[in-house]
Amino acid sequence: MTISDVRKRIENDSVQAVVAESITRAKDDMHNALIEIVEDRAIDRSKELDQIDIADRKKLPLFGIPFVAKDNILTRDSHSTAASKILDNFSAPYQAEAIERLEQAGAVCIGKVNLDSFGHGGSTENSFFGPTLNPHDKRRVAGGSSGGSAAAVAADIVPFALGTDTGGSIREPASFCGVVGLKPSYGSVSRYGVIAMASSTDVVGVLANSVIDVEAVMRVVSGRDSKDSTTIDSPYDKTAQHKKRIGVIKEWFGNGVDDEVENAVTSTISRLEGLGYQAEEVSLPILESALAIYYVIVPAEIASNLARYDGVRYGNRSENNELKTMFRSSRSAGLMPETKRRILIGNYILSSGYYDAYYKKAAQARTLLLRGFTDIFDQFDALVGPVAPTSAFELGHKSDPLSMYMMDKMTVPASLAGLPAISVPVKTSGMPVGIQIVAAQNNDAALLTIAEDIEAVNS
Repeated sequence: MTISDVRKRIENDSVQAVVAESITRAKDDMHNALIEIVEDRAIDRSKELDQIDIADRKKLPLFGIPFVAKDNILTRDSHSTAASKILDNFSAPYQAEAIERLEQAGAVCIGKVNLDSFGHGGSTENSFFGPTLNPHDKRRVAGGSSGGSAAAVAADIVPFALGTDTGGSIREPASFCGVVGLKPSYGSVSRYGVIAMASSTDVVGVLANSVIDVEAVMRVVSGRDSKDSTTIDSPYDKTAQHKKRIGVIKEWFGNGVDDEVENAVTSTISRLEGLGYQAEEVSLPILESALAIYYVIVPAEIASNLARYDGVRYGNRSENNELKTMFRSSRSAGLMPETKRRILIGNYILSSGYYDAYYKKAAQARTLLLRGFTDIFDQFDALVGPVAPTSAFELGHKSDPLSMYMMDKMTVPASLAGLPAISVPVKTSGMPVGIQIVAAQNNDAALLTIAEDIEAVNS
């Protein structure tokens, strides 16, 4: 189901009928993709849209299109839980800027979808509401942390979904579920109204069934916002020129990468060369350290951002009258094990005597990573490689945290550097696999042009 398909359906019927169908599919979903369906609000909104005359409808680029949002993005008339117990009854007093812009463009939010609690995980198994199942094989994970967003699109509940990406949380589930998933340039979408994980890498992005749908949504949600000082001008307003030069990242192939994944990606690169692309292997040795950099910097930011969830300022409060005991018991009961692990790591890294040894060195190494990407993009328009070392794995298969972290090896570099990156499905004989394309900062338009070519050679 694409946005174009839904538009045709609306022309032949009504917004209310289309939204009602999406809600029915959401209720019938067997993948645990949705946490909450906002039925009354969605139906009321669809009735309002049906009253708009044809001339005014053309001014709304997403008129009547139903969508879902990851449950760490604040919405009115619903809960915003971040898939955690500590926020399971939290109703936001305001709405995220990205949601506001979508609704102003005529889109209709029908529900909130599952995720790894507070975005901490790569499989959506770390959710207070249980794991999301992969629509292609319910024995396997949907990926994470935006697993609910990817599954909702793959299961044809909605044509697009909002997700967030901190270290691969849009791209990995997009790859596992066989949909398109974009992590835009850092700052291109306002983070106002998004429950923070790691503020220096968090971005709001889109998952959809086609590249053109991703672009249509990004044109609506991107751009400056006075409520978020990190936002930048929209990089989607003009089509950037590109010379079809792509670098194939050497460090993202070989040891640890499944043959099926490597063959699917390299075959796609060969087909791109048939379209006139020039592909050349390139090495960036600092990439081998990217995972270590990420898992120092990000837990430190997590520990800082999640300190507010103590049962007083935010979150469910334990029934204990002694202050310190209440803090401990509220956080102990309300936070998932992976969240606690990352908070402990972050507090250790930021503690006296370890800040210089770990955090400061990781920040310096991050600068080297940025410089390495800058030098490479003097030679290439984009970089390509796998999204993850494997396709979707079975539920419970990666109980060891380190093995789960290793799944982020190819996605964290673009996040640390604030670069736009996208996962596009490629041909396989088994479970879905995505190819990852990374472009220079604010070069999102050129990235999408290359993604469209990849989509075409895999159709």
